[in-house]
Amino acid sequence: MTNPININQGIDYQEGSVVSKEIVKKPTGTITLFAFAKDQGLSEHITPYDALVIITDGTAEITVSGVKHVVQTDEMLKMPANTPHALKAVEPFKMLLVMIKS
Repeated sequence: MTNPININQGIDYQEGSVVSKEIVKKPTGTITLFAFAKDQGLSEHITPYDALVIITDGTAEITVSGVKHVVQTDEMLKMPANTPHALKAVEPFKMLLVMIKS
């Protein structure tokens, strides 16, 4: 991907699914596009890395350490390393996930 692309055209929604597309994969971190259909999500989990979620379309409910956040288009939320977090699509949403490993 060496030419500019519209971030929301880089991945499509799929009914009843979570779709992901890895953009960058390096030992120091990853950048991944996601598209979540309504009511889809990721159950609570922990990662050993800091992560930054950037919502590019729609609305997500992101729970970090038991605190729910409604994050909408053009907003972002940091999820600290070793902190339980979960995501759910309040409506279909797309996000860019940046994981920093070092």
